[in-house]
Amino acid sequence: MEEGARSCLLQSRSSLEQDIRASYLMDHMISDGVLTGDEEDRIRSKPTRREQAAALLELLLRKDNQAYISFYNALVRESYGDLASLLHNSLPLVSPEAEKSFSDGGTRYVQAVLSEGGVPQRPVVFVSRPALMNRVREKLYRLQKEPGWVTVFGMAGSGKSVLAAEAVRDHALITECFPGGVHWLSIGQLDRSDLLVRIQSLCFRLEQQSQEKDPSSSLHRPPGSLEEAKERLRFLMLRRYPRSLLILDDIWDSSVLKAFDIQCRVLLTTRDRSLAECVSGPKSEVAVESGLEEGQALEILALYVNRKPQRLPEQARSIVRECKGSPLVVSLIGALLREFPDRWAYYLHTLQQKKFKRIRKSSSYDYDALDQAMAASIQVLSKEHRELYIDLTVLEKDVKVPAKVLSVLWDLEPEEVEDVLQDFVNKSLLFRDCHHRPYLYYLHDLHGCWEMLVLLAPSRDTNNQKLNPINHPNNTIRACLSLCEFELV
Repeated sequence: MEEGARSCLLQSRSSLEQDIRASYLMDHMISDGVLTGDEEDRIRSKPTRREQAAALLELLLRKDNQAYISFYNALVRESYGDLASLLHNSLPLVSPEAEKSFSDGGTRYVQAVLSEGGVPQRPVVFVSRPALMNRVREKLYRLQKEPGWVTVFGMAGSGKSVLAAEAVRDHALITECFPGGVHWLSIGQLDRSDLLVRIQSLCFRLEQQSQEKDPSSSLHRPPGSLEEAKERLRFLMLRRYPRSLLILDDIWDSSVLKAFDIQCRVLLTTRDRSLAECVSGPKSEVAVESGLEEGQALEILALYVNRKPQRLPEQARSIVRECKGSPLVVSLIGALLREFPDRWAYYLHTLQQKKFKRIRKSSSYDYDALDQAMAASIQVLSKEHRELYIDLTVLEKDVKVPAKVLSVLWDLEPEEVEDVLQDFVNKSLLFRDCHHRPYLYYLHDLHGCWEMLVLLAPSRDTNNQKLNPINHPNNTIRACLSLCEFELV
């Protein structure tokens, strides 16, 4: 077991011994294959609940990373959320091969359920993010007894879809919480007619599966309107697929989400944290950090180029640092390096110069080029907010500014500025440093670039000539920063 995980167990030992019932947890750990029947018998032979807990922890300290993760998952499943949180930050990493066997539960049942529901398979190059995955599973377990919503949100290319698919790749979660199955629907940016087609397709799939299980059930004609489609889906989910999970991948619009407000269990991925405010029922959320840990990102690059992480050239760490571990960037560059293994320095320079159009390659993500992924989030803003946001793209790297600076730049009341910034934060276009008062706001490096400004802001001068970004009037932000420098001290 990793030293950090062992240390965390020792530090939390007293609280765990006092509160857990080992008998509740051991069934899960036996199912995961990290505890034997003989070990369970030895623990159960202890005369008191606390002594059983102490014996389980003593045994756990002699086991490996998988045992630690299994114990954490068992705490989550048995509603020991407060105790699970004590162990959360020290969840160890395991190899992709071990994680694959472990999270799949070693059963064909899981594969069959997810395949029938259209859940995507793992990417060919995959590295586990156990801390995030378990956080999503913890929220999903809350849907065991009643319908509700779990929102997985984060910026473009942060790995939300892969994470959502991985979270449900778990035998215990499916059998205990979603025996009606897991049904995946890719959404994206749709108009009403396209949305109707997607729901019609989902209804047909559900009815077809239902008929295979019960030949007496019949197929219906496709619903002819969104309202009819919503009611058909409501009937199917409540009557034929109770306690099933509907996964809505890549939601952009609240009006689209309302079409699925049918009192069922929903996991949605989105760039906009605030979307679920428009629907009814219990809600919880998981923020997906924009970047992988350095070791995880290096492992992805190593898998692409078929090397050990420690054998990667020195530019590899610089690439990871430059993109702050973005899964999308690492995936795109890794795929390029597989074909051009001598271009480490070139792709590092491309990142440093923010020439994102050159980072273009088919990958497991929805976008084949980095500039497309970044621009998509900004293009859905209203015209007024887009113009304000473009002002921010000329911020220097790692500069954090208070709302007061932007109030000067935009010539808006401080309250208006805070509302606009909140919208940007909700849409994963801006980050907020909450450790300072007043709050400080900053861009991810992948958003703050000249190329983005050229792509999204073809501003023109009085002679209707396109402005070069270097001379763009939005550069007045630098003057504002100088005037308000005292605010940043």
